[in-house]
Amino acid sequence: MTMKTIRLGRSDLQVTPICLGTMTFGEQVDEATAHAILDRSLERGINFIDTAEMYAVPPRAETFNATEIIIGNWLAKNPAARQKLVLATKVAGPSRAMPWIRGGSGDLTAADIQAACDGSLKRLQTDVIDLYQIHWPVRHVPAFGMMYYDPAKDTEGSSIQVQLEALQKLVQAGKVRAIGLSNETPYGLHEFVRLAEQMGLPRVASVQNSYSLVSRSVENALDESMHRLGASLLAYSPLAFGLLTGKYDASGLTGPDAPAAARLTLFESTRKQRWGRADALTAARRYNALAREHGLTPTQLALAFCYTKWQVASTIIGVTTVAQLDEDIDAWGLTLPPELLKKIDAVRWEMRDPAI
Repeated sequence: MTMKTIRLGRSDLQVTPICLGTMTFGEQVDEATAHAILDRSLERGINFIDTAEMYAVPPRAETFNATEIIIGNWLAKNPAARQKLVLATKVAGPSRAMPWIRGGSGDLTAADIQAACDGSLKRLQTDVIDLYQIHWPVRHVPAFGMMYYDPAKDTEGSSIQVQLEALQKLVQAGKVRAIGLSNETPYGLHEFVRLAEQMGLPRVASVQNSYSLVSRSVENALDESMHRLGASLLAYSPLAFGLLTGKYDASGLTGPDAPAAARLTLFESTRKQRWGRADALTAARRYNALAREHGLTPTQLALAFCYTKWQVASTIIGVTTVAQLDEDIDAWGLTLPPELLKKIDAVRWEMRDPAI
């Protein structure tokens, strides 16, 4: 089924409603397989690729920058592909126990942003980044599994104005076409847009946040902000690190029967995050059962949910094989009947957002 492109925010970027996420490249996915996935994605009509300087995931000093290098090597072998693609990457925010990123700095300065962009351009072997995103805020926010904002955890860091001014220089230099945020809050989006409008700085085109059946906090205020401010949602982890594929339903996340090559099985660090919570798996099992009751696979239900929500401009799918890629793209075009959507909302009302 042909996918019409969607304008990203108020920028001039036109993207497909499915985006290829690449954080597995360089860790779970070797370069040859990654290139095959990129080839197939382009063949299937996907024009949007998302990466980050921090990748591969889970982050390690040994794989820092690996994903961008793999994509850059593919672009070098396929120069005609670059003109067809919207290429997005991210500058890492202040250190989250990752001393290999800018020496573990607790800030993201203008110089950091400029240097990080130059590094990404070199690794990606391209002259311009179409969408350059701040991976997580400089200020303290309730993100990555934290539920509450705590003013006591605020630290001094580069202001939003300083960050925008640094991004403006990249746009003016022709290194970046549009800017975006990630793991942001309604306040952060409003402040970035307010300052951009008041001071003639680049306007945020998109916010990339977690969004799935087990993580719908976007629908509690951020969606209104994005709608009214003209910013597009890029939904990441729509399958909740595999919880919503059904692969862990019988075995759980650990033990002899857990899927050997799956992310939550392979990496203990991921099980310590929001996806590894017991209640996240319990909720996922409920949604997965709903899918089967209605003649769908769990993957089809989870992706169709994201693909059809008005809040979502583009859903970021992360895969480790070409077969997974095809399965995820094939779910495009499915619609969920009203009675199933009501059952989904009933589960959320009972279990809320365990992988927030």
